[in-house]
Order: sequence, then structure tokens, then C-alpha cells
Amino acid sequence: MVAAADWTALGTLVRLVVTEDAALPSARHLLEADLAALDAACSRFRPDSEVCALARAEGQPVRVSPLLAEALAVALDAARLTDGDVDPTVGNALVGLGYDRDFDDLVDGLVVRAPVAGWQQVELDRARRMVTVPPGVLLDLGATAKAWAADRAATRISAVLGTGVLVSLGGDIRVAGPVPDGGWQIRVQDRVGRPQDTPTAPTTTISLHGGGLASSSTRARRWVRDGVELHHVVDPRLGFPAWTPWRTVSVAARTATLANTASTAAVIRAERAPAYLTGLGVTARLVARDGRTTLVGGWPAQEVAA
Repeated sequence: MVAAADWTALGTLVRLVVTEDAALPSARHLLEADLAALDAACSRFRPDSEVCALARAEGQPVRVSPLLAEALAVALDAARLTDGDVDPTVGNALVGLGYDRDFDDLVDGLVVRAPVAGWQQVELDRARRMVTVPPGVLLDLGATAKAWAADRAATRISAVLGTGVLVSLGGDIRVAGPVPDGGWQIRVQDRVGRPQDTPTAPTTTISLHGGGLASSSTRARRWVRDGVELHHVVDPRLGFPAWTPWRTVSVAARTATLANTASTAAVIRAERAPAYLTGLGVTARLVARDGRTTLVGGWPAQEVAA
């Protein structure tokens, strides 16, 4: 038997599942505390966040919290791993595209293309927790922070409460601890949804016994601004939504952070994505714009029509 709770935080759907009924209230309390701290440190939509304070520092070094220092280190590691495909300095590019507030509150306006400074311009002294960003640069940690938070929360909840746990933050999933019989059954699709929702596109269900799972999709967060249809996966070299043959890339890996990093980079790498994912040694499902799928690393071949 498992117990589950769903709610919204960080502008996305949160799902928490535990294998011990009695552990759910305490597990939710731990997760809610983690997400509140993450929001205060990393949100670019909150003027009082640490990320926004860095943007106002005019290039001066700022001492940050241990949480932001670790989250930024994770983002910079992802940038190195992907040769800059996943870059935390795309904040101003997203603002120029109109993604300047929670997704459900976006409004129309002009598209303004803003240059991306590049992750190499960010200085992080991890020992002293000092961070310097170039003047005018707004960090966006969205490509890694939620996945890292899922990793962090799931392992913490399992360790503290001794329960098996699944944490999903906007589809960035991490499991830890004892596994239900048959594994964690997870439906993979273009858009994040509740298990009881009827899917609107072809899906597949996988059994996850450990590690993490993440999907990057050009279908999940789309909006129209100045007559142009946009999505949130930005190619840092262009400062504009990536052109890609894939509508969704899903990756299973040892952590949600690695899964999300790999899936995001795969969207940006376009035709080179299957070879890239094979080289990383991950398991992946790539869905082309016409619905055809490409499987990497032993991903199960079952597919269910909507």
C-alpha cells in the first residue's frame, strides 16, 4: 500500500508518494519546508529571493546561503557536462521572451532577444559561499534546481522516516528507499499530469526501481507573444527557444538531476541527441514532432495511444 499527496508549489505540480501510510504527513512537512527554502533562494520571480539580489549586485561578490551555493554549483556542473547546452545565465533571455512571471500569469507583449552571458562568467567560491555574476545578468536555475530538489528531498525523507518515497516536482522524479512490489509505476507523457488524468498524447509506463526520471518537452510550456509561438527550452547560443525535431525527451538516470540535465541538453542537440544520450549511458525515450519514438539504452518499447 502507498499513500500520496498532490499540490502546487514553485509554479508546478508536486506529487509525493510514500510506502508507509503513517509517514505521509511528516514526509509532506519535510518536502514543503524544502520547497519553501528553495523558492526563497532560487526563484527569479520573487524580488526578495537571493537570485534576484545577485542580479542587483552590479557585479559585486555576494555571500549566499548554503542552499543557493549548492544549487548554483549543481547548475554550473550541468553546464560543464553539457558544454553549455544547459546554462544558468539564460534568465534575461527568458524575460525577453515574456517568461517573466509564473507561467499561468504570462501576458502578451513584444519579443526582445537578450544575449546570454555564458556560465563561464559566473564565479562561485564554494568554500566561502561567495558568488559574482556580471552586471545585469539574471540567473535562471530552472533547468536543474527542481530536479536537484527532488533528489535532495527524496533521499532526506527516506533517511529520516525510513519509508520508500517518490518525489515529483513538475515531472522531475526521484525515488529512494524501499520500492513497492513491481517498482514505481510511472506514466511518461508530453505534459505533467495527475495519474487519474486522461492522457492527450501517446504515453508509455515504466517501472522505476531507483534513481531518477525527467522529461524535457517543447509541448509542456508553450505561449504566444507578439504572434510568435514560444517554448521554454532556450538554446543559450541563440538566446531563443531551441529548434529541435523532438517534442519530448525523457531520461532515466541515477539521479533526477542527471536525468533532467541530459533531457534538456538532448532537446537542444537536436539530431545529435540519440548519440549524445548513448554516450552518457542513460536510458531514454525521444518523441519526434510527428509522434515517432526513438529509444536509447534499453528503454521499454511499450507505447499506448491516447
